[in-house]
Amino acid sequence: MAKVSVVIPNFNGKKYLEGALKSLTDQSFTDFETILVDNGSDDGSIAYVKSAFPQVRVIALPENTGFSKAVNQGIQASDAPYVLLLNNDTEAAPGLVGELLSAIRRHPKAFACQAKMIRMQDKSTLDGAGDLYGASGWAFARGKGKSIERYNKEDQVFSCCAGAALYRKELLFKIGLFDEEHFAYLEDIDIGYRARLYGYENWYVPTAVVFHLGSGTSGSRYNRFKVRYSSRNNIFMLRKNMPLWQRVLNLPLLAAGFGIKYLYFARKGFGREYAAGIKNGMELSTEGKKVRLSGRQTLRYAGIQLELWKNLFRMFW
Repeated sequence: MAKVSVVIPNFNGKKYLEGALKSLTDQSFTDFETILVDNGSDDGSIAYVKSAFPQVRVIALPENTGFSKAVNQGIQASDAPYVLLLNNDTEAAPGLVGELLSAIRRHPKAFACQAKMIRMQDKSTLDGAGDLYGASGWAFARGKGKSIERYNKEDQVFSCCAGAALYRKELLFKIGLFDEEHFAYLEDIDIGYRARLYGYENWYVPTAVVFHLGSGTSGSRYNRFKVRYSSRNNIFMLRKNMPLWQRVLNLPLLAAGFGIKYLYFARKGFGREYAAGIKNGMELSTEGKKVRLSGRQTLRYAGIQLELWKNLFRMFW
């Protein structure tokens, strides 16, 4: 049995797959399997992978089920104790798998460990060094756009970007897999948030490196689908993971955060989609999706609240 299952979700990403899969053949650590979960691609992705990379296990879904359901299918098909999720538009540095595995073993309370993500188009700048989430309702990639010479310390982060992160499979099944209602966007913040409520940690590992193109599936940084689903999922995530008292406490900051984002997207012509997403997020049912904590465990909410305030300042400084 392999120690790690690398799960790559794919939707019409044939043009990226050679780079992603070839980079996995150059790993210094080799005790892993690769599973490609295809979301109903019609660009020949499946035939290409079966021909060029016959060692890759392919799970072919009949339609585009979204990121969350695709990776859940891969997680459930895995026999390994650890699952590494990789975007299809990434290329792994030779030490990626082994470094992430070593890191998660060093931290017994770790739910996930994320790689140092570097922009493929400009390998002198970071794409992300772990994800942070603030009291304004804004999620952001730590270090995005900054020099790769920074963020060289292994450190805890609020959550890990699922574009290049290793997860303990037993904990995924304990706290629940990726919420398929999210379809795509913020599902990794949501599951990282949930893991924190359960008392687990998320770590950033700078010695594990991956190069990321970005927006390989969605096609652009901003589009109607992405804007609507991002605002929808942000509201949905808040309602699931924050108790009412915490939402009331953060209400002024949340109102300002969502208001600023609405104005930003309205200027780009996406105001209607952003507002519609907020409405949709309020309408989604959270029945059975909230983490229920005992009296002593509720102290975790206080600790997370302090972190949400801290991250709000870290966003700008």
